[in-house]
Amino acid sequence: MLKIDGLTKSYNKGEIRAVDDISLEIGDGEIFGFLGPNGAGKTTTIKMIVGLLKPDDGEILLDGMDVWEEPLKAKSRISYVPDNPEIYDRLSGIEYLNFIGDMYGIPIGERSEKIKHFTSVFNIGNALGDIISSYSHGMKQKLVLTAALMSNPDLFILDEPMVGLDPKSSFNLKEIMRTMCNEGKSVFFSTHVMEVAEKLCDRIAIINKGKIIAMGTMEELRRTAQEKESLENIFLELTENE
Repeated sequence: MLKIDGLTKSYNKGEIRAVDDISLEIGDGEIFGFLGPNGAGKTTTIKMIVGLLKPDDGEILLDGMDVWEEPLKAKSRISYVPDNPEIYDRLSGIEYLNFIGDMYGIPIGERSEKIKHFTSVFNIGNALGDIISSYSHGMKQKLVLTAALMSNPDLFILDEPMVGLDPKSSFNLKEIMRTMCNEGKSVFFSTHVMEVAEKLCDRIAIINKGKIIAMGTMEELRRTAQEKESLENIFLELTENE
């Protein structure tokens, strides 16, 4: 599904290397967790994958298609949920969802069914007529999740998706992610919630100071660390030793 090879991004005329020659692959039907301390390079990597930030070097391939050479075709197959949703505050919730539906070319009937389904799952159906500026952070997160899921993406990319969600919505999102992967789609997400990553992910990569320092299944990660009891212990040992 997704292949990243030699991805690099620097700032301040090359003095700060935010992402340093990272490579990874995500298969069809896989939930892939991307972990790291603040400032490790997670969000920079994600923004390059979704086409918001141009890499200095390296390749990003979606089923063999270069996402920077064919950006519209690639973006039609990807949905992205950022860590801090910045959406059109002067629109109502339903106006925003219809705008996204228009962008992806989702037919009206199909769109209406998906909006009804996902806003029910995230319990925001009653707020769709309200102006987005009146929404709480959690409600905005649910609206963006609904918009991202409407297009039924092949690759679902999320940056800290659980922030601001209530427990039921977090549970429902995890169920949706697993269902998508059972259908052969792929999920790539960053999180600071170690318990979620440990229970949900098929494989995990840990990035620190722009470099991937460990990658694999939980069993493979346990073999690389002395503290094997939990992902939190493994994460702390690996990142503090860097």
